[in-house]
Amino acid sequence: MSITTVLAVDGMSCGHCERTVSAGLAAIPGVIDVVADAPSGRVTVASAGPLETAAVRSAVDGAGFTLVGEA
Repeated sequence: MSITTVLAVDGMSCGHCERTVSAGLAAIPGVIDVVADAPSGRVTVASAGPLETAAVRSAVDGAGFTLVGEA
């Protein structure tokens, strides 16, 4: 069973942005799948357990975008 978390991420505008954010979040231990959608600014993350906010923020910031919060 996985947990689905929908995040609001600011600054995504294209497919490259989606891939960059997805790659950063996919590197977090326990993340199973990531689907980013630039037009909506939402990123859906499936994980084996709850995500640590600090790890998510660090991954999004490291990709060059801003985590707004959970959508």
